[in-house]
Amino acid sequence: MSFAQPVVVEDLLNYKLNRLMASSGSMVTRLCEGRYGITRREWRLICILASQDAMSPSALAQRAHLSRARISRHIADLTEKKLMSRQAVPTDKRRWEVSLTASGRSIHDELFPQSVKFNNMVLKALSPAEIRQFDAALKKLTDVADALSASVVLEEKADRRHGGSRRFSRAAFDDRLW
Repeated sequence: MSFAQPVVVEDLLNYKLNRLMASSGSMVTRLCEGRYGITRREWRLICILASQDAMSPSALAQRAHLSRARISRHIADLTEKKLMSRQAVPTDKRRWEVSLTASGRSIHDELFPQSVKFNNMVLKALSPAEIRQFDAALKKLTDVADALSASVVLEEKADRRHGGSRRFSRAAFDDRLW
């Protein structure tokens, strides 16, 4: 049907955006995994760090929209792959920051132009005016989603460690206001 009146899951905005991301991102994901031996999330962290000298794991988690636990695992993996390094903060030895190694920067410098190429191939479907409108619409939607995420408090917590299989009470589910 439409975004405004979804009837099936395929009508939902998040579904459509996820579908677009899966299709357009698959080429970069194949390059990341097949040629460079990194995951798409590791690639995201490399891209964020490429624009920074160094940053704390907390700042990296916030910029990447990932949990601290997930960031810690990715930092460990990227450090083991010698694409990222950890260093103590000079003014506070209890804290540390991460940055890209020369190898990490080299992967970024090689892969980022290819990512831009795939990005532009997808965007060719839109005129320059449509691209500006789409970009503005995405910014508006992201701002609203960020505000909702910060203001709407849900009692439930994600249980990703167990595959999201946390059981729910049918009565509590039926009483919920949607």
